[in-house]
Amino acid sequence: MTMKVLGPAMSRIGRITWCAGEAGVPCEMVDIPWNELKEASFLAINPNGKSPGFVDGDLKLFESLAINLYIAKKYATGELYPTNIEDEARVFQWTLWAASEVEHLVITSLLVKLGISKDVDGAKAGAERVKPALKVLDGYLKDHEWLVGKKFSVADLNVASVVAIAHYGDVDLSYAPNVKAWLNRCISRPKRNPAAHD
Repeated sequence: MTMKVLGPAMSRIGRITWCAGEAGVPCEMVDIPWNELKEASFLAINPNGKSPGFVDGDLKLFESLAINLYIAKKYATGELYPTNIEDEARVFQWTLWAASEVEHLVITSLLVKLGISKDVDGAKAGAERVKPALKVLDGYLKDHEWLVGKKFSVADLNVASVVAIAHYGDVDLSYAPNVKAWLNRCISRPKRNPAAHD
């Protein structure tokens, strides 16, 4: 049975299909319009009424970064997901860091750019407030090509999918050159996205 991710096409579901592609497993994308996220059929998968919803067999999940951890561990341990508890902890560390220290501060800039929000002042404030966090990441990346171990992992994927919000929202990242170089390495990777019928 093919995994399914459900939600509006322009939402966080893209990071899930990216992870599935990196893991080499099919993931069907089901486009659910924003105005249908509160309907009972979607709420049965994600009771928060927000994107995304995710189904793999009998498993139903929400929270995109957690979904990626599940996909990577189930389908790509030893490749995307580490094989030891220390590196697993580092994956959790960077994933939770991205969710708690970065995403909420940069999302408004992207929403303004897309015309979804008019909160220009909020976007500017968030771009300023995120600087200390991104300087932490920049300092780490000064001596590391990837976040965990010696190769691209789900930690990079999860954090890059968050930091890319700043990039696509035209947030100035010139003060974090190592972050910019690392983000480019991540988002320029050849995308593997097996079709659901493969």
